[in-house]
Amino acid sequence: MRNVYDVLKERGLIAQVTHEEEIRELLGKEKVTFYIGFDPTADSLHVGHFLQMVVMRHMQMHGHRPIALVGGGTGHIGDPSGRTDMRQMMTTEIIDHNCECFKKQLSSVIDFSDDKAIMVNNADWLLKLNYVDFLRDIGSCFSVNKMLTAECFKQRLEKGLSFLEFNYMLMQSYDFLMLSREYDCKIELGGDDQWSNILGGIDLCRRKDQKQVYGMTFTLLTNSEGKKMGKTQSGALWLDPEKTSPYDFYQYWVNVDDADVIKCLKLLTFLPLEEIEVMAQYKDAEINKAKKVLAYEVTKLVHGEAEAEKAKAAAEAVFGAGASSENMPSTEIDSADIQILDLMVQAGIIASKGEGRRLIQQGGVSLNGEKVADANYTLSESDFENGEAVIKKGKKVFHRIVLK
Repeated sequence: MRNVYDVLKERGLIAQVTHEEEIRELLGKEKVTFYIGFDPTADSLHVGHFLQMVVMRHMQMHGHRPIALVGGGTGHIGDPSGRTDMRQMMTTEIIDHNCECFKKQLSSVIDFSDDKAIMVNNADWLLKLNYVDFLRDIGSCFSVNKMLTAECFKQRLEKGLSFLEFNYMLMQSYDFLMLSREYDCKIELGGDDQWSNILGGIDLCRRKDQKQVYGMTFTLLTNSEGKKMGKTQSGALWLDPEKTSPYDFYQYWVNVDDADVIKCLKLLTFLPLEEIEVMAQYKDAEINKAKKVLAYEVTKLVHGEAEAEKAKAAAEAVFGAGASSENMPSTEIDSADIQILDLMVQAGIIASKGEGRRLIQQGGVSLNGEKVADANYTLSESDFENGEAVIKKGKKVFHRIVLK
């Protein structure tokens, strides 16, 4: 069997490693327990987390055991990495609810049966800590001077870093120490913005237990311009179908830039590299074939084959014949008597009325296939056939409006 390290490297998933030769050798000779942490900052994971789930599945497919660590403890603090401001504080009830939501979503990609993977909550040890004991035992192992050079803190020092957040590195490092002791966890994985925190954990395991553990980060999901992918007009691209419908999820990947398609196929799907290399030769309009493959494969992983088929059929119906489809994202309204801009804001098609006016002036909004020329247009019963109307924004965004 091929070494999973080579697979991750070939697909462009690996960003940094602490001990490349040792890690590759370790992954080739034994079943390794590793972990990735997920802080419950929302009630759904998003596409940035999905990349981490893909890495976990690659590792699991090669015989290694994932620990999905949900941050019921660290979620009370909030990771300052990649942030320009402090995260909003959450109640224990919200944190616990979010952790429960993560379990279901992680299970769609990771196999938790028969101890093949385990889910652990760091609240089990972090919330029981005595502060003074923790400072004496763990805080004494960290140099403030060294911590301040970490990338995750550097960008926050100009605007202000709270002491609360400054503790985060200690807590994440302590997680690695606990998982090493309890589960013989040998590798921590995470996005490249977690590098400093991972190094802190490795150093803590060495100082406290004289044990060598390892770290590996993977590529952040960015486009060809270096900007984070997964942002839509209405916010993050969520894995929860109630927050981002399977159709909208599918459409996001169909609409990625040409320059990003092959990279996304390598990072986010399990298609053989040989197949992806064939698609890398596609030119011009043919690239759209690769986009459809990407959209289908990623939607299938997140939402299942049935939902991926529905999203694909809906997209083909809409773009092939301009037809309405039950799988199109929909909004129910109580009355047909509603202004077009109010309706588009309510349905989440536009972020503001100002944006809607500009789109209408540019000829970018259609109702039931007809261009909307008047930004003050008010719909009526006659605009609804069998209780339905379809709004189109630009060339690719379709939304079904249903009268209750």
